[in-house]
Amino acid sequence: MNVIVLTPVRLLGDGLNACFSSRSAVCVVAVLSDLASLRETLGRLPTDVVLVDVTQGIDLFDVRAIATEWPDVTLVALGLNEQRQDVVRCGRAGFAGYVARDASIDVLCRSLCEIVDGRLSCPPQISGGLLRALFRKDTQTAEVESDLALTRRESEVLGLLGRGLSNKEIGDELCVSVATVKHHVHHVLEKLKLPRRAQAMRLVRDSPWLGRTAVSGRK
Repeated sequence: MNVIVLTPVRLLGDGLNACFSSRSAVCVVAVLSDLASLRETLGRLPTDVVLVDVTQGIDLFDVRAIATEWPDVTLVALGLNEQRQDVVRCGRAGFAGYVARDASIDVLCRSLCEIVDGRLSCPPQISGGLLRALFRKDTQTAEVESDLALTRRESEVLGLLGRGLSNKEIGDELCVSVATVKHHVHHVLEKLKLPRRAQAMRLVRDSPWLGRTAVSGRK
């Protein structure tokens, strides 16, 4: 399998590359340090798996965008803190699997093969938490999306709110006036039934697909 390693820690990236070099099942095609480089590389190199170092903190909203744009590429979270909430957040961001922080290189290689084959091994308490989270997600998402009926522009504004952009920055991004942005933000918060934009930001970060959903398609 062709693997890209994404980590801001060069020592980790080089070390994984060296370890994988002796494994016939894994071919590292690139070691990258940021998401911008990942986008560029995915556009030109055939890739099966992207191994993403999540120990240094990473924007799950941007990861979700990459997972949506390249659905045939398997994203694997490396060094995940094996807690139910963290596993659920990674799943919602588009990761197909994860490798815990205490995993050995042998476990890592075996896990990559299993994840690519569509199998994920995790402790019972994590499995149970995932099932409960899926139930809540399906229920809550259906309720939220049926109530939202966001226009395409409002979805774009919600996504940019999730990235923490100010009204001026959103206006620059969408090429509209600040007054227009304020109008959209007001309607978004009203539909979300939220009093403050900070709450909308947290909602999108926890459920990044909401910022990508345009129900009506109108601007």
